[in-house]
Amino acid sequence: MPVQTRAPAQAAPRQDMSVILVTGSYDKDIRFWEAWSGICSRTISRTNETGQVNRLAISPDKRFLAAAIYKKVHIYEIASNLSTPIHTFEGHNSNITAVCFHSEGKWLVTGSEDGTIKIWDLRTTHLHRNYDNEAPVNDVVVHPNQGELISCDQAGRIKQWDLSENLCTHELTPAGDIPMRSISLASDGSCLVAGNNKGKCYVWKINDERSELPRFQAVTKFQAHNKYLTRCLLSPDVKYLATCSADTTVKIWSISPNYEFKLEKILQGHQRWVWDCAFSADSAYLVTASSDHTARLWEMASGETVRQYNGHHKAAVCCALHDGAG
Repeated sequence: MPVQTRAPAQAAPRQDMSVILVTGSYDKDIRFWEAWSGICSRTISRTNETGQVNRLAISPDKRFLAAAIYKKVHIYEIASNLSTPIHTFEGHNSNITAVCFHSEGKWLVTGSEDGTIKIWDLRTTHLHRNYDNEAPVNDVVVHPNQGELISCDQAGRIKQWDLSENLCTHELTPAGDIPMRSISLASDGSCLVAGNNKGKCYVWKINDERSELPRFQAVTKFQAHNKYLTRCLLSPDVKYLATCSADTTVKIWSISPNYEFKLEKILQGHQRWVWDCAFSADSAYLVTASSDHTARLWEMASGETVRQYNGHHKAAVCCALHDGAG
């Protein structure tokens, strides 16, 4: 499908560090893009290295990019043009499937198919914590309170890890042993959404620990896709949920105050599996990465592609976007 060339509904920002958009691919390259023009402004080429790029994360201050590459994590300086990482974290012995930053950029958390979750100190570059999940980890997120992690795994479990207690304090198995593929936490910590390999989503309201109600209160579940679900992601304003799938589509679900999920739009244009997505800070745009070698920028209001990013020559499997305050 040819790229749409009309201007986005909102005024385009200056081409500077205000918008950081990055994609990673099985071709081993990491590409930085000018979001509005669609031009690739920088490529970190890793042709002589082993391992594909699995996940990407941008630090809250926009200084660093964390790239999960097979068994290791490279940390790159975003403002630099160097292709060499400034730090490399090694310690996992299998594919790294999740990576995310602490809100102040003090530490980084990773999850792996080796069954462990690790916390790395970005100031000392040392391994700070190691949790044995006892099953391959598919996704990990940091709670907005910065004191808890929530993970999902191949055994179908969702776990909450308390960083002060240094242990798993809650465990959920909503679909038995069907693998849980992806999880997303509301920016205000109010709810949790998880999607499994069968395309089904589960939603919990998160209650305060001091409440008499259960910490995770199941509120609904629904069939998002009839094929493999790859990613579920709540928008920053917690008004929408995006779900990506092997069926080549991205579905946008509106969320009511009482957690009813209604299908609003189906984003169609990718030709193969859609692996990853990222919202803009104002929830007005969504970036997606696909096995068709491309990434796309979608306008949420219209459901249309406003930019397509071409350059990878294998599946684009991960993306990261940071256009908020640094």
